[in-house]
Amino acid sequence: MSLEDYKKAYRLGKKDYQARMMRGERPTLQVLDEILPSEALPMTSLGLVQIPIDHIVGTRYGGRGNAFSGNYMPILEDNSEFAAKWASLSTAHMEEGIRDPIKAWEYMNRFYVEEGNKRVSVMKYYEAISIPGTVTRILPKRTDDKESIIYYEFVDFYALSQINYIEFSKVGSFAKLQAAVGKAPDELWSDDDRLDFNSIYTRFTAAYEAKGGSKLSITPGDAFLSFLTLYGYDRVNGITTDEMKTLIAKAWEEFELLTEEDKIELKMDPVPEKKPLLTRLLPVGLKGGPTRLKIAFVYDKTPGASAWTYSHELGRLHLEQAFPDEVSTVPYSGITAQTIESCLEEAIGSGCNLIFTTSPVFAEASVKAAIEHPNVRILNCSLNTSHRYIRTYYARMHEAKFLMGAIAGAMAENNRLAYIADYPLFGTISNINAFALGAKMINPRAQVYLEWSTKKDVDLDDQLRRLNPACISGKDMVIPEEASRFFGIYHMVDGHPRNLAMPLCHWGRFYEKLIRTIMDGTWKYDDDTAKAINYWWGMSSGVVDVICSQNLPIGTKRLVDLLKHTIKAGEFNPFSGTLYSQTGIVKSQAEWGDSLTPEQIVKMDWLAENVIGSIPEDYELTEQAKPVVAQQGIKKQV
Repeated sequence: MSLEDYKKAYRLGKKDYQARMMRGERPTLQVLDEILPSEALPMTSLGLVQIPIDHIVGTRYGGRGNAFSGNYMPILEDNSEFAAKWASLSTAHMEEGIRDPIKAWEYMNRFYVEEGNKRVSVMKYYEAISIPGTVTRILPKRTDDKESIIYYEFVDFYALSQINYIEFSKVGSFAKLQAAVGKAPDELWSDDDRLDFNSIYTRFTAAYEAKGGSKLSITPGDAFLSFLTLYGYDRVNGITTDEMKTLIAKAWEEFELLTEEDKIELKMDPVPEKKPLLTRLLPVGLKGGPTRLKIAFVYDKTPGASAWTYSHELGRLHLEQAFPDEVSTVPYSGITAQTIESCLEEAIGSGCNLIFTTSPVFAEASVKAAIEHPNVRILNCSLNTSHRYIRTYYARMHEAKFLMGAIAGAMAENNRLAYIADYPLFGTISNINAFALGAKMINPRAQVYLEWSTKKDVDLDDQLRRLNPACISGKDMVIPEEASRFFGIYHMVDGHPRNLAMPLCHWGRFYEKLIRTIMDGTWKYDDDTAKAINYWWGMSSGVVDVICSQNLPIGTKRLVDLLKHTIKAGEFNPFSGTLYSQTGIVKSQAEWGDSLTPEQIVKMDWLAENVIGSIPEDYELTEQAKPVVAQQGIKKQV
């Protein structure tokens, strides 16, 4: 019977050999000696490990692999000595299992066999998951290439977990996996940890592949990490195989979104209404009559204690005034990452059919709720968040910050300006740079000293006293319970802040315009897109503005009005022309065109040349800031 198995394996090998030849590929096994660079590379012994079968791709030395096709199936005739040895190994495997370890080399998490090629071939034929082997790792030279970065992230992860069978296509994924399973960044895995993880991952990959995962252009690891992020490791650890299949089916659009190179579609302005105002209809209920919109607003803080929450609360109140008969709203304040899921279930249970979650920290819980309740529309206030089941929204505040920078530059007698930022998130960096560019346009000598309110062990008041800036850019608006004047652009006069201008995000107008898209039916036009929808509206839609103080000189006010008009009309982009960062040119007008694209502005990870300061690393931030940054923090683009 073993000879019959050889014949079947031989046919598989010849078929693969011919297919590779037709594609112009090497038809036999890869040879590590032909892949390694000429210079000597460091090596380290990994000892005896379980080698994933699908990671074994070739042989260590030339001449050993010509008996196999590239898929490790044999290609020598069945009357050869080789065939007899292969058949003998096949019999041994069926009767008692192949236990003798092979000898292999690992390079870039691919394995090349020095001794045991026929054992590997037999195990691949029988679709084994892994094979024991004594492995030596060859460490490649570190580079800034994405492949190199991901590999060395794997090496660090392997040192903690001893897991070598999961792969990712995105930088940072191994660290995210370590956190997703509840481990500290440098925490070792126990044997029980590895067994539990292997059980979960094996069941996931089986269900994922059965659903069609092999057709998606992502690794099973990419999908698995998304799955864990969505549902949580503890929950996934306790579910049955059938429950796993159900959750995978529900989350499938999230996996499909991972395959998109540009996963996010930025909607820069509201869609024009398709129907006259008087003929707009609300969603139709089961009995054919209009359904009243009941809208929940979910805040992580109270309106009295947070300027951010206060601005959204003003938006909620505006919405009630704009639609007194069609809309009712209910606010949920002081919600945490631990209570958000129960809050969403309570809101949905009370009949809310539209929910705005106003913090990036709530994004994952929003996705889970949207999957479980497909008839409820859920939007999360964040930027560059790629989820298919929810939509996200934000404001182009960099347009206002550019005007604020121009004002500050005009008032900077000593050429020193201070900018107090909070979280290093998508959008925050473009705000900082727009401010710096606006200041430099008016005052070429202006320098912007960047401070972060979320950095540990930093006394902002002391920093500002020593700096003595001409103007300070603080919080965007007043916090009701503080009733202070330290907001917008201000300068100090006799020890007291004197306000010059403030940026305004009119969330009420945003919410009103968005509700109108639901009422007139234009909302549904985006349902068929394969991308995540991010609304990113600015001055052109009336959502963003700058309010000038009477303390501002009349000439500066006129300048602000002129710049505001050009930005509103789309005639001027703050990020136009040749742009310089702290390290040199980042955009040449001749090479890139006149202006940065919206996507380039969103993903900005550099600081303008006249900014003094840096983007903080995770370890520099307060514990309160880390969950927000983990969800939406800026990462260097690779």
